[in-house]
Amino acid sequence: MLLGAIADDFTGATDLCSMLVRGGMQTVQLIGVPEPGLPAPDADAVVVALKSRTAPTSQAVDESLRALRWLQAAGARQFFFKYCSTFDSTDQGNIGPVADALTAALGCGFALACPAFPTNARTVYQGHLFVGGSLLNDSGMEHHPLTPMTDANLVRVLSRQTEGTVGLVAFATVDRGANAIRDAMTQLKERGRRYAVVDAITDAHLVAIGEAAASHALITGGSGVAIGLPDNFRRAGLLSRTTDPGALAPIEGACAVVAGSCSRATLAQLGYARSHLPTFELAALATPDAATLSEAALAWASDKIGEKPLVIAASAPPDKVAALQSRLGRDQAGALIEDAIANIAEGLLALGVRKFVVAGGETSGAVVRRLGVRSMRIGTEIDPGVPWTFAEAGTGGPGLMLALKSGNFGASDFFLKAFRVLEA
Repeated sequence: MLLGAIADDFTGATDLCSMLVRGGMQTVQLIGVPEPGLPAPDADAVVVALKSRTAPTSQAVDESLRALRWLQAAGARQFFFKYCSTFDSTDQGNIGPVADALTAALGCGFALACPAFPTNARTVYQGHLFVGGSLLNDSGMEHHPLTPMTDANLVRVLSRQTEGTVGLVAFATVDRGANAIRDAMTQLKERGRRYAVVDAITDAHLVAIGEAAASHALITGGSGVAIGLPDNFRRAGLLSRTTDPGALAPIEGACAVVAGSCSRATLAQLGYARSHLPTFELAALATPDAATLSEAALAWASDKIGEKPLVIAASAPPDKVAALQSRLGRDQAGALIEDAIANIAEGLLALGVRKFVVAGGETSGAVVRRLGVRSMRIGTEIDPGVPWTFAEAGTGGPGLMLALKSGNFGASDFFLKAFRVLEA
């Protein structure tokens, strides 16, 4: 194992895995903290996917440290803490506290922070995070039901979460290449900074950042900053794989989409899908009961399995999300949607669905846990950051094809495109 990574949600983990496969690294995603002594899979990189983004901070730190210890025991040479390209967090964490715990455990004292992913329109300039042409706090993320992002200045955001201090490697330095970035990070570390937010607006910047961090014990960021890591291992003579790292065997079975994300991208994808695929929308505000919601959805789906991909969604625009949260409370509203979608996925599996697209990080976490998935081998990319994966059912049942999509990722036709890619 060359790279050992810890991701704070399941879609973010597959996003990182996809980036590494694209760079030529055979990659496996593990679900949850591996048991001590569990043999490491045969892979160049292993990404441990946690559901820690919105967990209590103490739980997020504990799970991340246990994942780190397993990756260390498995022989990983470098470590990566993956969080969302929109820096999803609150002033209490969990990005800062988890990063603090990992830097302390590794004894490295310093790490870069870069959530940029230009291919998906996430860029960092002068320490400010942009989504497309908008600052983060004007991008729709200010309405996120669990982690509303109201400040685009990542130096400020991270400073509020960490016990350490945060510096900036600005665009003018990044644009001069890896050596300049390396020197700037060294200077910040010598001045006592624990983290450096690093600007990036192009993939070339990410490659240079990755090269500059070749000797770092820990890297933190979105999946984009991993774009340069495979070549570091290649230059060191540690990576020489020539076979296709993303090759997966096909499986038979019906197709379905389950969506819980309320992001603008997912809402647009659902709007497109309604004109092309059978679509059922959960009435969570009218019927705030997970069992009733899932029973209605499965009754609707029972005679539609196999004809064409079907879509079941709990996604809703901000006003409806706010109304549900006002009625139930934020945490209870989130739990309702996760339980309902997990029930539905389990029921669809029993009805013969073997190929799932799941939209939303929290939703994906609920689904894979309910289906008993413990590991996934990463395959073909559908859109940037979203690959198909092959998952063994933890119950000993049939294998599954899963595409776990971050709510913000994918083109408007993503749900249709996903199954076309799988057929091809």
